[in-house]
Amino acid sequence: MRNVLKVFSPEKKGKEKISVVTCYDFSFARILNETELDSILVGDSLGMVFQGNTSTLPVTLEEMIYHTKAVRKGAPDKFLIADLPFLSYQTSIEDGIRSAGKMMKETDCDAIKIEGGSDFICELVTILKQIGIPVMGHLGLTPQSVHVFGGHKVQGKGEESSAKLLREAENLSQSGAFSIVLEMIPAELGKKVSHAVGVPTIGIGAGPDVDGQVLVLNDLLGLDANFQPKFLKKFSNLHSIVKDAVGNYHKEVKSGEFPGKDHGF
Repeated sequence: MRNVLKVFSPEKKGKEKISVVTCYDFSFARILNETELDSILVGDSLGMVFQGNTSTLPVTLEEMIYHTKAVRKGAPDKFLIADLPFLSYQTSIEDGIRSAGKMMKETDCDAIKIEGGSDFICELVTILKQIGIPVMGHLGLTPQSVHVFGGHKVQGKGEESSAKLLREAENLSQSGAFSIVLEMIPAELGKKVSHAVGVPTIGIGAGPDVDGQVLVLNDLLGLDANFQPKFLKKFSNLHSIVKDAVGNYHKEVKSGEFPGKDHGF
């Protein structure tokens, strides 16, 4: 299943949806490896979800490599994509090649993801593909540009913004991106882009008419009781489960019930 053409095949468009989950650690990755999930993304969103920062900007390439290696160990059978973090590729084509190559060499990931659709990004995508590095694109709300957007806001709402995003998606596809993440854009634009490009689109807050979906594992499991963006559906409530389990542990330690005779040597 680690072949990009099997997981993100253009022939799947309109026929079979693609499931992607963002994961950051070995323990959860090991569980994901036992599922029928199509692909795992190690996102630089770990800066917020794992590290507690207010954005993805502080995340370093070394931190992304660290987490991607851990996820690969837990999920050896899944198609694994790793984000290149802020300023690891935007400074020059050469830096982008080095960062992508370092990620691929040290983590055994199957592809990298970069944000944006400028001429510079498209040139980098083309070159990386030529040297054998598959690239997933990312448009819409691109978190590494959060300060330009003025926060985590829906993108592509106006006519000019919508046309620009559509043009960038077409350029990314023509440059060789094997797939494009569309984040927080109007559902109608998600549908329009998906019909216009020849590669699978993966949505997060981009409506139902894209070719697949991605959610952060921690979010879909309901680990953060206070995080409830409109695009998120919580498929479990681990916040309450974990809180109750730790509470019960605390009570039994205090009462002397744990450890019992069955827990000793």
